[in-house]
Amino acid sequence: MSKILYKFVEYIAKIHNYILGWNDTFERQFSDKELHFLVIGALGLGLIFLVYPLFKWLAKNDHIMVIAWIYAFTLIVVITFAIEIGQKITNTGQMEFADIMFGIVGFLAMFLVFAVIRGIWHLIMRLIRAHRK
Repeated sequence: MSKILYKFVEYIAKIHNYILGWNDTFERQFSDKELHFLVIGALGLGLIFLVYPLFKWLAKNDHIMVIAWIYAFTLIVVITFAIEIGQKITNTGQMEFADIMFGIVGFLAMFLVFAVIRGIWHLIMRLIRAHRK
């Protein structure tokens, strides 16, 4: 998983360099803040166009738990990165990529246990309802 994240970071760095090079070729030089405004704004809007239909379909087909999982996973990734960055800035610990990985894997492991228990519960409820008919 760390290899995937490192590749993702490399990919983001390449995109960043591409955008900076693209910015340098035009007569109007955007500041770093202006570039963040434009790029992150466009990225966010693009994500809305992707996520909205997906979440609408998931909600329509009664997959609210999938929506909740996506949201929780996203927050866990952001929180784990924020904790590590905070440790680096405040010198309260070492900023280690492994800490991020272990935190995310911890969430995935605990969710797996929850999903199994939830699946068993739903199976029991389905069997009870089928037996009553």
